[in-house]
Amino acid sequence: MAVPKNLVLHLYRHWEVIEYLCRLSRELPAFEQFRVLAAIERFSSQANQQAPAEVLRSLCSADLLQPLSRSEDLQINPLVLDFVRGLTREHELGLSAVLKARVEAVRDATRQLADGIEQQGTDSMRTGAARLSELFRQIAQQLDQDRHAILELAEKAKSSDASMPIARRYRSVLDAYDQYVEPMNEMMDSGLGGTFYPHLELAVQTLDRAEEYLSIRGALYTQRLQLRQVAQQAKELRRLGRVVAQQCADTLLPLREEARQHNALSTAISELLGLVRKRGLKTVLRNKSRVGALPGWQRERRTRIHLGDETRTLMAEAQYFEPQMQAFPEAVLGDPADLNVWVDERGLRQILAQALPVENLLLWLQQHNPKLPDAVLLRLYHDLVREPDWQAQLLLQETRTDLQIVRVSYHPHRLLPLSATKGGA
Repeated sequence: MAVPKNLVLHLYRHWEVIEYLCRLSRELPAFEQFRVLAAIERFSSQANQQAPAEVLRSLCSADLLQPLSRSEDLQINPLVLDFVRGLTREHELGLSAVLKARVEAVRDATRQLADGIEQQGTDSMRTGAARLSELFRQIAQQLDQDRHAILELAEKAKSSDASMPIARRYRSVLDAYDQYVEPMNEMMDSGLGGTFYPHLELAVQTLDRAEEYLSIRGALYTQRLQLRQVAQQAKELRRLGRVVAQQCADTLLPLREEARQHNALSTAISELLGLVRKRGLKTVLRNKSRVGALPGWQRERRTRIHLGDETRTLMAEAQYFEPQMQAFPEAVLGDPADLNVWVDERGLRQILAQALPVENLLLWLQQHNPKLPDAVLLRLYHDLVREPDWQAQLLLQETRTDLQIVRVSYHPHRLLPLSATKGGA
């Protein structure tokens, strides 16, 4: 019996090998030992010093690979195979009969839930809700797997050899449409002939009735929450079934109605799109060894292209272009280091203290010192605003003032004496 932690650890260590064998299992149900050893050597890195035979023994001991009875061949653990295919979107198309049987089982579980409501049996209601939840999960999983399987069939059909006959190229597509899509459309018909939507609608109504019954009886919140969550699963399943059915029909119906002719370029593009859907764009572009160059094509009718007169004129102007000299202004000197060279700061502060209140400090400085340079005036303005001898208030309205060289846009400061501020408070 496999140890879960050991199995997951070896799956992490040798993921590339197991993923390659899972893809190969579509063609070969079992593998000879030499084929597995070749896969191990192919994906072995320089940092891994283990011999391929030791890696093979570790895979067998972790139960990732299982020996066949009466043979020395190896097969992948079915649980691991389903897990890896689920992660890599390498699904096989399921049977519509299995999906139909699960939908019919939804009706039986709904009947059990309804009987529990009528008989006031809490255990029967809990069992019916649990069965519905499990059936909804299985149906949603199968719908998602079948959607990716149908996309895989369409991509393989489009990317197959263009010289292959149309009937052979699209044989799997036609079989999938006849054996899966048409029965699925009949089952999901919203009319009297359909079974999918009526059964789900009845399940939702029964779940709502059961939740109302438990609410009236004063049941625990966890029991009502369980029913509410199952009802949400049913509603989401209705949406998923409608989307999957529409997407499968849109994918296979054009191929069924009209077999398009693909050349080598469209074949390579379809194959690349399939890799991008399953592995992501970054992974496909990063692994350049697997992605070859797209093939080109040659048209029988040759077309000559020549330059127009406007393009020739533009090229001539660019060839004989001569840049024009631009005169930049001279560098402006910075603020002077000492303001006492330009103004008597002590005397100016005394005059300003006597003139309080001042509505606009910058206009007041400009009126009393009209010959000061702009840099000196602005520096003096910022110094006086931060003085603790008076109270400075920033006004909300924006004002523009023309100085000697520049125009300043600012919010003016109003200066008030400290005594007036305290008295107002």
